Amino acid sequence: MYPSVSIAHSKYHFSTFPAMPFPSKSYHGTFTFHSQIRFQAGASPSGSDAPPATIEEPVKERESTSEVDAVRPSAAPPVDKDLKKIVQKTAATFAPRASTKSKNPAVPGTALYTVFEVQGYASMLLGGALSFNLIFPSNEPDIWRLMGMWSIWMFTIPSLRARDCSKNEKEALNYLFLIIPLLNVMIPFVWKSFSVVWSADTIAFFVMYAWKLGWLQKTD
Repeated sequence: MYPSVSIAHSKYHFSTFPAMPFPSKSYHGTFTFHSQIRFQAGASPSGSDAPPATIEEPVKERESTSEVDAVRPSAAPPVDKDLKKIVQKTAATFAPRASTKSKNPAVPGTALYTVFEVQGYASMLLGGALSFNLIFPSNEPDIWRLMGMWSIWMFTIPSLRARDCSKNEKEALNYLFLIIPLLNVMIPFVWKSFSVVWSADTIAFFVMYAWKLGWLQKTD
């Protein structure tokens, strides 16, 4: 059934008289305004009076709530994205980089790429031998053991960053360039050992690679 609409009209007559002592003029008029508008929807076919349907407002409230929920996730930027920008900017500022803006020739498959890769891992092994006092043994701390402790940060990471590596590996090396100096400075306050510091740097190196390169992710 179509909704029925009932409109009640009221007529009012008015006349105005001058309030000031001017030439007498009177105005008469009639105006009509709608005093009541009532809507009824869903009348039953049998003619029985059914309660009028009401329009509920919570729909608008649900719509507004959904709009707020849709906007809320975009309000807070992801922390990981900001951290990547900070690490990348810091590493690009302080880490060794190419002196020219030409394309990196150390692409995968070239001899230069292999040289940088072998140099990086060889310096890690040589630094371990120095920090464990296997080469140039000494009963006292010396420059050789100190270089062995810092070998990963001074030689391994710059050599691997010099290659044209993937984006994830570059991010891992950027993180390591900032994390390893913190480990090398803080660990001696707890344990004064060159070999322990080198071991912690090596563990951090492979953990970062496993995280960024997805070594531990299950493949379907």
